[in-house]
Amino acid sequence: MTGPSTVTRLTSGQLLACADDLAELLVETVRGGASLGFLAGLEGPAAAAWWRGLAPAVVEGRLAVWAARDAERVTGTVGVAFVDKPNGRHRAEITKLMVHPDARGQGLARALLSAAEEAAAEAGVTLLVLDTETDSPAETLYGKAGWTRAGTIPDYATDPAGGLHATTLFYKRVYKRVA
Repeated sequence: MTGPSTVTRLTSGQLLACADDLAELLVETVRGGASLGFLAGLEGPAAAAWWRGLAPAVVEGRLAVWAARDAERVTGTVGVAFVDKPNGRHRAEITKLMVHPDARGQGLARALLSAAEEAAAEAGVTLLVLDTETDSPAETLYGKAGWTRAGTIPDYATDPAGGLHATTLFYKRVYKRVA
């Protein structure tokens, strides 16, 4: 990593502008074995198209995306998917938290998660949920960040190689800061 990363919430235009950089991060993370909904062999053009496909949701306010960048590249990202059903507007889901392998161990995942949690609370969300591969390093991160383990679903998702893995569900109550 070259210098500290800065975390920024992306507009739809910024998301489109850095889709190729986000694609490189996604491809590298999947190549490293992370279960993010993609299979081995994911290539840059397909990953960039996936990121570009999120722009309408950002415009509509159904999705918020943050990118962390150092001087050279995108080093991490996280999203918050807001629920648009009338009975679920108090909750949202943390999505696609990933940090480039070269940038891990420096608190970047925690910084991205905190930015997403704070923004969700400011938007009126009081309950966040997420899922992660059981026994992955992410489980430790979420526990240390105050998330509560809700349970495990066996054979929920495949890793990039196609092997089935359990998924652990987490939740966290968040509150708007009072000034």
